[in-house]
Amino acid sequence: MEANLLTQEKAIGLLGADARPYMRKPALAFAGTGWIGRSRLHAIVNTGLAEVKTLADPSEEMRSQACMLAPAAECCDSFDSFRCSGHDAVVIATPSAMHAEQAIASLESGAAVFCQKPLGRTVSETAHVVEAARRANRLLMVDFSYRYAKAMQEVYACVRDGGIGDVFAADLVFHNAYGPDKAWFYDPKQSGGGCVIDLGIHLVDLALWVMGYPEIVACTSSLMNKGKPWHPHAQAVEDYAAAQMTTRAGAVINLACSWNLAAGCDAVIKAAFYGTSGAAVFRNVGGSFFDFAAFRNDGTRRSVLFDGTDEWFGRAAADFVQRLAENPSFDPAAEEVTAAARVIDMIYQRS
Repeated sequence: MEANLLTQEKAIGLLGADARPYMRKPALAFAGTGWIGRSRLHAIVNTGLAEVKTLADPSEEMRSQACMLAPAAECCDSFDSFRCSGHDAVVIATPSAMHAEQAIASLESGAAVFCQKPLGRTVSETAHVVEAARRANRLLMVDFSYRYAKAMQEVYACVRDGGIGDVFAADLVFHNAYGPDKAWFYDPKQSGGGCVIDLGIHLVDLALWVMGYPEIVACTSSLMNKGKPWHPHAQAVEDYAAAQMTTRAGAVINLACSWNLAAGCDAVIKAAFYGTSGAAVFRNVGGSFFDFAAFRNDGTRRSVLFDGTDEWFGRAAADFVQRLAENPSFDPAAEEVTAAARVIDMIYQRS
């Protein structure tokens, strides 16, 4: 799934089914211009396919840094200051508790939405946003960025093309030797959870995406906070989690994620899919958060699928702008976000 960008000339003015024409570059607003928001802003500016019209953030420092990337944009201190007026799309990179409300408001104003994960803190919140996108007939995408790494795309192609036979098991890991640096991450009302909804959601998305969205019929999980069992009604969030899920066909998906684990490196990130005729493995290189390789395993033999440099981090945002230029109407693929949120609720024992 390579995110090949359209040229500006091809993108401007393209019509999709039931989509309004853009006789100009689509106008975008950014809600949240912290590190993640600015990285997505940088990626979108580099496409040349959109006009950045508004930058909103309560921090003057964050707004000032964002303005260096989009100097012609108007700046304001909150989402409510612009309320999506006159924008074709809104890019949301605010604290998690704001995502669903801001996304729905944007969609109801007629704007498409590109949102950081999680789209909602629960499957119910998530489903409400997806339904709002359907009603408004507007594009909705969530920044599941690891899908866009070339190493992950190679694994996806290997599995989906039948290169390893029928997948019967998957092991997915995301251990972060650090923890979030914002207080709201540790407040369950604002974040919706800890390492599972922060890191594990990427693993769930990759497992479902690669395996073709199998139905999960069973889930057992163990969540901990500072080495002690965590409970669903706790006032703190979990910092370690292990879960095992079973699909309708009987395949087993194992997941582990954590913050502040003594990992011996910055991060341990892995997604391995085991089939009846081999395995496909995605993993980080040298403990990096950004460098990845992919392999195909046959017994004790290993062949390289990808092992090189790859500037993947903002590729999902670039893909959103490309799709927006082509056709801003609702894409049923947004339902995939609800499927992932449903599994997250199962891991949290909410359902």
